[in-house]
Amino acid sequence: MRGWCLFLSVAFSPLLVSGQEPLDLILRGGRIVDGTGNPWFSGDVGIRGDRIAELDRRIKTPAKREIDVRGLVVSPGFIDIHSHSDYFLLEDGRALSKVTQGVTTEVLGEGNSPGPYSGKLGRKSAKVGGKTTQWSTLADYFDLVDRTGVSVNVASYVGLNNVWQCVMGKSFVHPTPEQIEEMKALVEAAMEEGALGLSSQVMMPPGSLATTDEIIELCKVVARYQGIYSTHIRNEGTGVFESVEEAIKIGEEAGVPVDVIHLKIADQKYWGRMDEVVSLIEEARDRGIEVQANVYPYTRGNNNLVSIIPPWAHEGGTEKLLERLRDPKERKRMKDDIRGEIPGWYNHLAAVGGDWSRILVSGGSSVNGLKMDRIMALRTEGEATATKDIDPLDELFDLLLEEGGSVSAVYAHHTEEDMNLALRQPWCSIGSDGSAYAVQGPLRKGNPHPRNFGTFPRVLGVYVRDRQMLGLEDAVRKMTSLNAAKIGLPDRGLLREDAHADITVFDPQRVIDRSTYTDPFQYSEGIRFVIVNGEIVLNEGEHTGAKPGKTLRRL
Repeated sequence: MRGWCLFLSVAFSPLLVSGQEPLDLILRGGRIVDGTGNPWFSGDVGIRGDRIAELDRRIKTPAKREIDVRGLVVSPGFIDIHSHSDYFLLEDGRALSKVTQGVTTEVLGEGNSPGPYSGKLGRKSAKVGGKTTQWSTLADYFDLVDRTGVSVNVASYVGLNNVWQCVMGKSFVHPTPEQIEEMKALVEAAMEEGALGLSSQVMMPPGSLATTDEIIELCKVVARYQGIYSTHIRNEGTGVFESVEEAIKIGEEAGVPVDVIHLKIADQKYWGRMDEVVSLIEEARDRGIEVQANVYPYTRGNNNLVSIIPPWAHEGGTEKLLERLRDPKERKRMKDDIRGEIPGWYNHLAAVGGDWSRILVSGGSSVNGLKMDRIMALRTEGEATATKDIDPLDELFDLLLEEGGSVSAVYAHHTEEDMNLALRQPWCSIGSDGSAYAVQGPLRKGNPHPRNFGTFPRVLGVYVRDRQMLGLEDAVRKMTSLNAAKIGLPDRGLLREDAHADITVFDPQRVIDRSTYTDPFQYSEGIRFVIVNGEIVLNEGEHTGAKPGKTLRRL
């Protein structure tokens, strides 16, 4: 079959004639992994402008520049289907911690998207080039990115949280039918502006306030535009089965494809039952429902410490939450709920068995200055009370008050075995759930999860080369064409003639992540070249400063 494919490649490649326009770049002699899952073959890739002009065993057309990539793998650029780089890209468009992973496209907007910001939510403000800039729509954000310049391509969902709060504000009052119609209009406007689909984060308010039927109504709008529903399910712990079933129901009744964000079982009570989750998805697919998932290759998740606070305490927004944290009566109610059980609520502390030692404080406005005794207090309740006459929950509440209601944390709440089983499924792709940090400058902040720096090289180095759990070609497919197909980018994620020239070249013997939970600010190794829209942005592992990225608007 490969020989037949190569025959077509030769048959339809441009004829070499006198005076033919030279190629801009040829990658010579690499091991070509084209993104389809087909076996690799040795060959050349020729680029002219922003497109792959030739792909052959040996390209004879002259070129302005050639790079010898013998011994290296040439693959499509990696598509990060789950990124939080929305505002980081406005601060530094080089996307350093992503480009050094081989990422060429960032997909934004999990629950919270860079638009819309209107109605009761108000306009969005962010620093761009040292100046405060405001915008209202997703189209405004896309235009801002294009003007500012970025090294990677940028696409986005429209977030349920934005749509909900534009209409409902910070109230927990349930919407009227008329207000649901307003939300549908906002979704439609965002789809017209190029959104990939609707993304929800229904684990916490405001997304968790939406009922299944209401999400179905919003997704019916998405279906008219052939979009996708991407969801961070309601409960990844003891409610994981019901939550996956809800996502499947939304896809079936709204008529939209579904992608479950970072599929996992994040509660030790249910560890070892990923096969049941896989069966739910497989059974749905057998019925003709297009449901898939993505994962990141780590067994610890990243969420805010404020997620330990019960849902009711979030009504009215951060200021109201802080007021409740100052109120002794409200504190007692929160403690009772955290140590008790609220039906349907995913309690992050319960997910780690109440063991504070499995929670790493990793953020806050002054994480590098947080006192060590404050972090050490967040251990097992037995340790804390033995060394300090204080309730660990009081310590948590006080820390949130000091940090304005937001402190990032890493939770050790799922297992390698469950994650591996999900990763091996043919419909499960790779997404980082990370942002484009940097090891120096303003984007070196907090103590971020290593997935921000190492997701894609970790798959290649650990799960392909070292553990041989995935084949090289399948791993590349999970990072490229599988993601492109999910979100409707037909000219990305594949190495083929006339496709956009988004290309990653890596050393299969050296590629590896270096970032750790305690020392995260380390770029990955082994990614040698990254090309975005025909321009080199990573040259021999060094960023060139080029910003050829584009906003990818699904129209």
